[in-house]
Amino acid sequence: MTVRRRDLLSLAAGSLAYRAARAAASRTEVSIEGDGFQVNGKPTYAGRAYKGMRIEGLLMNSRMIQGIFDDRNAGTRAKWAYPDTRRWDPDRNTREFVAAMPEWRRRGLLSFTVNLQGGSPEGYSKAQPWENSAIAPDGSLRPDYMGRLQRILDCADRLGMAPIVGLFYFGQDQHVRDEAAVKRAVENAVHWILGRGYRNVLLEIDNECNVQAYDHEILKAARVHELIEMAKGIRRSGRRLLTGVSYGGGAVPLANVVKSSDFLLMHGNGVKDPARIAQMVAQARRVEGYRPMPILFNEDDHFDFDRPANNMIAAVGAYASWGYFDPGQSDYIDGYQCPPVNWGINTARKKAFFSLLQAVTGS
Repeated sequence: MTVRRRDLLSLAAGSLAYRAARAAASRTEVSIEGDGFQVNGKPTYAGRAYKGMRIEGLLMNSRMIQGIFDDRNAGTRAKWAYPDTRRWDPDRNTREFVAAMPEWRRRGLLSFTVNLQGGSPEGYSKAQPWENSAIAPDGSLRPDYMGRLQRILDCADRLGMAPIVGLFYFGQDQHVRDEAAVKRAVENAVHWILGRGYRNVLLEIDNECNVQAYDHEILKAARVHELIEMAKGIRRSGRRLLTGVSYGGGAVPLANVVKSSDFLLMHGNGVKDPARIAQMVAQARRVEGYRPMPILFNEDDHFDFDRPANNMIAAVGAYASWGYFDPGQSDYIDGYQCPPVNWGINTARKKAFFSLLQAVTGS
């Protein structure tokens, strides 16, 4: 046996040993009971109500999409440089993300969305020349990205959090070769999550499936249910991932997705009137195929946390979970979207969100 082969076998054995230990050590399990979420068999925010609104069973969350961000395009990589070092560092980004997580959890945040292809690192962009993808062109998963994701999911498991892991983003799906590679990526990602024993992860196939910018038809609204069913059909030790897909701001899920999903994901971007948020929830519950299931907003860039009527309170009042989206700017000061991100609760807007979250959840 060559040294090279011995090394590979040793690495494989070490990986299997890690996975077995990781599975045995898993602390947090997310599940669904009716239209509410449970963690370790108990409703989230058990017994909690806020100003007469039921909070028990909700999954309050935030869009922290760039937790494993990197840029393989040498022409744009310098855009994300930290102001103190004048260079971009993906490991520092994830390290600071993980360091911030305990404080998010203490304030009542139970979930966050992170994506294998991130989101626009400029908040909103038309052209996206950078290359940020944990998914290689052939559908395989890049080890450096997945290593960073593993650190985040391990911490979430320890903290009792249930993160939403997205797979595709319409600014980056063009880097995946074809439909076969898209399917291969879904299979690889689901096996990666289940194989490491994570029981606290929710799966989002892609971000805003109704956005026409997707290159691959199977990622668009008319066919994305095929990937939901594929993901749900993969089991390890009798377990599968709870799976859904999100829609763009103001859109209500279509029947094909409602029938296939375990939970419904919507976005509040562009929704200026909080009453429309409640209306969207009511409309979703009337879509063909709906049965008691959780409804989550996992992206909304509207704030007004000091006012009695805002999108967050409107969602909660309709018994839907709500997700904070703070795009900010690329200056290590504002927001949670634009690298280099300051993952702390360091701005007036972040403080206002977490203050209201703490009040609503009683954390």
